[in-house]
Amino acid sequence: MPNTLAFYNTLAREKQAFTPIDERNIRIYACGPTVYDRIHVGNARPLVAFDVLVRLLRYVYGQDRVTYVRNITDVDDKINARAIEEGVDIRVLTERTTRAFHDDCAALHVAPPDQEPRATDHIAEMISMIETLIGKGHAYSAEGHVLFHVASMEDYGSLSRRSRDELIAGARVDVAPYKKDAGDFVLWKPSAPDQPGWDSPWGRGRPGWHIECSA
Repeated sequence: MPNTLAFYNTLAREKQAFTPIDERNIRIYACGPTVYDRIHVGNARPLVAFDVLVRLLRYVYGQDRVTYVRNITDVDDKINARAIEEGVDIRVLTERTTRAFHDDCAALHVAPPDQEPRATDHIAEMISMIETLIGKGHAYSAEGHVLFHVASMEDYGSLSRRSRDELIAGARVDVAPYKKDAGDFVLWKPSAPDQPGWDSPWGRGRPGWHIECSA
C-alpha cells in the first residue's frame, strides 16, 4: 500500500511520511487516566485526539490492522490520598472511578481500546524494566527508592529542546536529599504498611508514576 499519511515529528521538528514498522499490525499506545477522580476537559482532549488518529489509521490500513492500547493507572499517591479522604477501600475507589471514566468516554463517542491493561497487573514487568535500567547505569537505588539518573542520558531533554538545567529550574517539587541530581525522578518508592505495596529487590514498595506507562 502506498504511503498516504504524514505526521509531524516533534523530535525532528518536521512533517515526515508515516512508514509503519509492521503494516499488518500498527500498534499505538496512549496513557490512560489515573483513576482517583472524574476526568476533566484536559483529560478528554487526548482521548478525542487518539480516537481520531486510531480511526484514521484503521480507515487507511484496515480495521483489523491497528491495535490500540490505553492503560488504567490504578496505583498512585493521589489514589491513596483520595481513598483515605473518602474512607473507602482503594479498589472500591478505582473500580468506581474506572466505570465513571468509561461512561465519560461513551458520552464523548470515543471508541474503547483493543486492550486496557491496569498498572497493578504489570508490576513484575515494571520491576524487570527497573532492573534493566539499573544494570545499564541509568537508574540507582537510594534509601528504598529507585531513581532514574537523568545525567546518564546525554540527549535527555532533546524532545522538548530544553537543557537539564532548564528542566530542573521548572521543577515543582523540593529536591529529596537522596537524589544524585535534582532532575532525577522516582521509578520505585517504599510503601508504608497501610499503603499498596509489592515485594521487590529494593524492599516492599510501589512503582513511581513515570515507569507505569513505560512497562
